[in-house]
Amino acid sequence: MSKSAVVFLLASLASFVGALLLPLRAASASMALGVACGVFAVMFLAALFVGRRIKFDPLLR
Repeated sequence: MSKSAVVFLLASLASFVGALLLPLRAASASMALGVACGVFAVMFLAALFVGRRIKFDPLLR
């Protein structure tokens, strides 16, 4: 796993936990952290796809 994927995974988990730990009166902040969690999760998946290196051997042995 690439370094950027790890960073996005940790950011996603931190924003998710932060959204869960906020009190009910802070609904707008909780919603903002939920959106940030979703964005970081999508960026994590994108980093996983981009970081994958597929080695192609043109000579079939």
